[in-house]
Amino acid sequence: MYQNFQRVIENANVIISTYECDDMGESQQVDPCNGTVAFGSALFGWAFTLTRFATTYSDKFKLDRSKLMQKFWGENFFNPAKKQFQTADRDDENKVLPRCFVQFIMRPIIQLIRHIMSDNIEAVWKMLETLQITMKHEEKEKRMKDLFKCIFQKWINAAEALLEMIIMKLPSPKRAQSYRAAYLYEGPIDDPCGQSIKNCDKNGALMIFISKMVPTNDKGRFYAFGRVFGGTV
Repeated sequence: MYQNFQRVIENANVIISTYECDDMGESQQVDPCNGTVAFGSALFGWAFTLTRFATTYSDKFKLDRSKLMQKFWGENFFNPAKKQFQTADRDDENKVLPRCFVQFIMRPIIQLIRHIMSDNIEAVWKMLETLQITMKHEEKEKRMKDLFKCIFQKWINAAEALLEMIIMKLPSPKRAQSYRAAYLYEGPIDDPCGQSIKNCDKNGALMIFISKMVPTNDKGRFYAFGRVFGGTV
């Protein structure tokens, strides 16, 4: 699974490098260690980033979140005998160590899925207790895929992972519009409207993109839902 993920990320980065522009000011390559990659299932509505798991384990290892994120990807292994991370995949007795990503992230996920799908309910409740996930009475009645979906959306919700990446990783409108203006605006970029978008200028010409019209109770009138790129409404 780790190698599959790695291959997908590499392939995505090849596409990104083909199309990324220098005027963006920084590389657009994605890297799990930077929190710019989420793993999960859109079908079942769960996903996680390394940021999420590094935050969870940070107290246990007494390590800063950003340092732990580096350990949770690539050739990093945890030696339980020495209680330390290492880059060699064997311990002093030549025993093979699991990769940190596998040991600390994928194993608990797979273990919980297997318990749910094999209807080993006692083991499921035990794991939920450790994870501090509380279930309502009617939710406890669910089984198999329904239970899996319900538990995972409580534990590692896809919306939360996506929102975390949006907040932490997407550039602010002020920064992004400086290089996106030419793609957003069809007119000449040096006219007042183009400059208003480019500078994200609240005192500039009003530039708003209406993406949806919502009908009101008053016939023929609508609420216009849109994004302001420049000026003030």
